[in-house]
Amino acid sequence: MAENTATAIPGQPEYNIERETPFLSPLWQRLLLGVVILISLFMNFFQLGQSGFGNLFYASGVRSMLDSWHNFFFVSYDPGGFVTIDKPALGFWLQTISAKLFGFTPFSIYLPQALSGVCAIILLYFLVKRHFGVVAGLLAALALAVSPISVVTNRNNTIDSTLALALLLGAWAVLRAAETGKLRWLLLSAAFVGIGFNIKMAEAYLVIPAFGVLYLLAAPRTIWTRIWHLGLALLVLLAISAAWIVTVDQTPASQRPYVGSTQDNSEISLATGYNGLNRILGRSFGGGGRGAGRNTGTTTTSSTPAGTQAGGTNAGARFTVGAAFGGGGGPFRLFQASLGSQIGWLLPLAIAGMLALAWQRRWRFQVDSQQKSLLLWGMWLLTMGIYFSVENIAHQYYLTEMAPGVAALFGIGVVVMWQEYRQPGWRGWLLPLALLATAAVQLSMLSSYPTWAQWMIPLIGILCILAALVLLIARFLPRIRLDTRYLVPILSVGVLALLIAPATWSAISVIQNNESSSPTAGPTASERGQGFGGALGVAAAAFGGSATEDPMLIKYLEMHQGTSKFIVATASSMTADGIILATNKPVMAMGGFSGSDSILTTSKLQQLISNGTVHYFLTGGGGRGGGFNINDLPEQYRDIAREFAGRGAGGFGAGQSTLTTWITQHCTQVPKNLWSTLQSNSGSTGGIGGSGQVAASQLYDCFATH
Repeated sequence: MAENTATAIPGQPEYNIERETPFLSPLWQRLLLGVVILISLFMNFFQLGQSGFGNLFYASGVRSMLDSWHNFFFVSYDPGGFVTIDKPALGFWLQTISAKLFGFTPFSIYLPQALSGVCAIILLYFLVKRHFGVVAGLLAALALAVSPISVVTNRNNTIDSTLALALLLGAWAVLRAAETGKLRWLLLSAAFVGIGFNIKMAEAYLVIPAFGVLYLLAAPRTIWTRIWHLGLALLVLLAISAAWIVTVDQTPASQRPYVGSTQDNSEISLATGYNGLNRILGRSFGGGGRGAGRNTGTTTTSSTPAGTQAGGTNAGARFTVGAAFGGGGGPFRLFQASLGSQIGWLLPLAIAGMLALAWQRRWRFQVDSQQKSLLLWGMWLLTMGIYFSVENIAHQYYLTEMAPGVAALFGIGVVVMWQEYRQPGWRGWLLPLALLATAAVQLSMLSSYPTWAQWMIPLIGILCILAALVLLIARFLPRIRLDTRYLVPILSVGVLALLIAPATWSAISVIQNNESSSPTAGPTASERGQGFGGALGVAAAAFGGSATEDPMLIKYLEMHQGTSKFIVATASSMTADGIILATNKPVMAMGGFSGSDSILTTSKLQQLISNGTVHYFLTGGGGRGGGFNINDLPEQYRDIAREFAGRGAGGFGAGQSTLTTWITQHCTQVPKNLWSTLQSNSGSTGGIGGSGQVAASQLYDCFATH
């Protein structure tokens, strides 16, 4: 059979664009790659970590994991081993190892992500170059180097950048498998996806359709051999994916921390629920997921444009994070400013390039190396594009996994459409039209940012329109159309003009060096009129803790801890983060991250108090002690903030209302002048006052009562 003997020629581009661009000698190729790497190094490392910790929940976990092998293995959020981080272990193991080597600083825990970002640039260059040549590889690498969401995620302690690198390594292995038909490459690819699962759980599985379809259609083996190989790869994938979570679940609950963001203390439930189906089906704000940006001492960066409504505004309405961060679901969601400004700048050209390659010639996946790449990157983009268009909990930084597909197809698309442009036929019109369409989408998104639109819209519009017009006119003049001396510079101007907006969005975040638990690129809220990330980020800071807790509170707790294992208990991690970072002492977040975990009952709480495990409890607005007035927010955010606050215990802690009520009724209030620099609202215990004031925090001593 032909499919048994057909072999691809790996590494040989169908389009020898280097022959048509003689300036790209081997020396120039290395120099240009070096420039792209330097851009990536600047974007990822300039001022890295100088503005403090981004995600305080994760940073607290790494600090705790440094204390013992027990905390390290189980990914304990707190030094006391009470509850875990709501993610698997591998990404945080890397951060902890880095912190062990270089000291616990923001830079050390950001380092693995920053290095992953640079490595991803280099790997993508070679993956695209393999089948489409140096120019396509350079363009793809450059596009990823300035991809806004990739840059801000590389500079944060969220772990999506590490996952993206693992998936790119899987892409490298599956391409080799599709070229050679050798099982070992396919199994290696499955192993990398399994490793990705141990970084971010089900999010790693978004590449499975691309990898599976590629091998099924393109590997030079019989169909039954391909199916058999895929079955073996699935077993490897499941075995590696399940290794850590099964080990945790098989450990007696009394010998490990409670699994955060679950109701049944199971890592399998975490993988299938909160980190699985809930990502598609959605869940209410505060249900254990990552919420609004949490204050780390800097201005929160978020690219939600001026005037964008952050979801529904009816009091008591079900509020999902997807509506707040990504707008409503739909086919054009990735072209809306809130998500498009993070990932969509180059999306039209990437789609056009994918279609141009798909229409170019008869499909012969087993012998056409470029069509193998089309399957990989096209399915990568389509799968993630569909997923992020409907997903209900779409934090912008999840889009990091989509960025390599967009960047790869951008580089491939420019090269493929350039070759088609120089040939007769209708496909030759795709290049100038794709330039115009991409520019139009960019200008539409920029119109949501008036300050930046003043100069970026004219600059990008003029350059792209002029480049497209010259290319359109040259289509009617065969002699000029075939003369690369004139048209290559014109095309270069148009293509580089399309990179101005994403590069600017990335550079803004690098230079301003803002940190957030939910990183997004672009202008800050004050520069565009308070979007969701700015307004509700401020509210979240008031509801929860801060990277710098009230020193008077810290001093009081340390002086009065006595023999108690936990220095204090809080309803959720939102109040506990800063205390852990300031003291490195056990803090009991009774409800896990958001306060929704059913870890304790009232009787269990009484037992912990009686045996001296904990006797101080901090309730209400947050560790800094001050209240917060919802009426200070822009009107469109007040109802959201009321729901945020109405969940009890200072906004987070809905599941702990029974416990906090018992505490306020049976324990002794500590006078605020003894532990807080903020003396207002000393009698508050939580909730919202009639004037919109969210109650300040209050410290309770339960040991004196028992």
